[in-house]
Amino acid sequence: MVSPGEPKRQRRARPDARVALPHVVHRYANPLIRPLARRLPGFAVVTHRGRKTGQAHRTPINVFRRGNDYFFFLTYGSDVNWVKNVLAAGSCSLETRGGVIELVEPELVTDPGLRPAPPHVRFLERRLAGVTQYLRMQAASPARDRSSPI
Repeated sequence: MVSPGEPKRQRRARPDARVALPHVVHRYANPLIRPLARRLPGFAVVTHRGRKTGQAHRTPINVFRRGNDYFFFLTYGSDVNWVKNVLAAGSCSLETRGGVIELVEPELVTDPGLRPAPPHVRFLERRLAGVTQYLRMQAASPARDRSSPI
């Protein structure tokens, strides 16, 4: 209990969960998920170059394909480094189920309905996580895309 003349102790502010969670995922979960993401349906590893360092980074991610378009629903928003890096570079590569696909023409789309998402993804991302944006990209070579394993 605090005496009348004693100053109150300040409680440390808790970090916002939406800010802290991506750091925890990047630091601890991604290294565990990365080997599996290359093999599981609906998952992939995005390889992109850092905007400032030029270093290659590999990020496990959910990806969905519709024709020649690839969709990444942004669970942590568009302010994460991998999205910024891909938008700045204009391309990335996607490693999934034994193949590598070069993707180009990134477009950040705001769509609260997440219309291109499969129904189960739309429910999880939109209703539970509050996602309203996705990144749409195209395969650099349509001929190679037809053999895409996704």
